[in-house]
Amino acid sequence: MDKDEREYWHLRSLYNEDVPRFPPTNVADPLTARNLFQLYINTFIGANLAESFVFPLDVAKTRMQVDGEQAKKTGSAMPTFRATLSNMIKVEGFKSLYAGFSAMVTRNFIFNSLRVVLYDVFRRPFLYQNEQKEEVIKVHMALGCSFAAGCIAQALANPFDIVKVRMQTEGRRRQLGYDVRVNSMVQAFADIYRSGGLPSMWKGVGPSCMRACLMTTGDVGSYDISKRTFKRLLNLQDGLPLRFLSSMTAGLTASVLSCPADVIKSRMMNQPVDASGKNLYYKNSIDCVRKLVREEGVLTLYKGLMPTWFRLGPFSVLFWLSVEQLRQWEGQSGF
Repeated sequence: MDKDEREYWHLRSLYNEDVPRFPPTNVADPLTARNLFQLYINTFIGANLAESFVFPLDVAKTRMQVDGEQAKKTGSAMPTFRATLSNMIKVEGFKSLYAGFSAMVTRNFIFNSLRVVLYDVFRRPFLYQNEQKEEVIKVHMALGCSFAAGCIAQALANPFDIVKVRMQTEGRRRQLGYDVRVNSMVQAFADIYRSGGLPSMWKGVGPSCMRACLMTTGDVGSYDISKRTFKRLLNLQDGLPLRFLSSMTAGLTASVLSCPADVIKSRMMNQPVDASGKNLYYKNSIDCVRKLVREEGVLTLYKGLMPTWFRLGPFSVLFWLSVEQLRQWEGQSGF
């Protein structure tokens, strides 16, 4: 029995009705532990491959967002994205472009892998076949599932985000004459724990989770919806053109949705604390938003939008093309 024949009888038993002899290729694979494990590893590989190309943009974006505090104190103008990158290379060297990469790799194993797997699990009850025997999902269901998946994954990965932000901004702190705060990922974890205990590991978890929810909605949920929509409207087969177009759409959507929460998250996580572990600048996320808008203007919430898009656009393309190719090599259907 060949592959098409096996797929035919699998779908016939699954839906208990007759199906086309050569069924559509966008039907999800069975939800088994093996398939979920493969998806988990594939997303981890894809995320790190994509990050290795776009991580310098993430460092520059974080620097721009945090530098707003220094510009506010001194009254100086905010540096441009190009000037930020140039200054980092000139003053700190090329390696500064990958500050915090070790924390990002560890975070990817928890966040990026888990959010995609959770979304795949959450969406299964809402998948159904339309009149053309195509597997579809309603938009609000896909967005809701991706929102929940992003929240859960980020809540677990939040400590690694704090360390990543601190490692990314350490070079700038040293330029400004501050004491050395971070030398390694392990040392950063130890210092955070000593300064505020276990709760300090989840400082800024509110805006961090909100950003992750919006980003996952724009990235994972939007990719799923875009792929199904473009396939139907443009009559595209599941291949490189469809995946590229869908991932570009997902990257843009994720950037626009997540940028304000990303600014708040960076400010909350990077602010200093007193001896008791109490925040010195912002009491909470709402206080942070209020002070940012009042002191720096509402547009500061979209500070770093272009580098965010320059990062998430290529990241989304590289990530989804890698994940889909790995699934194809393993004999699985498209995501």
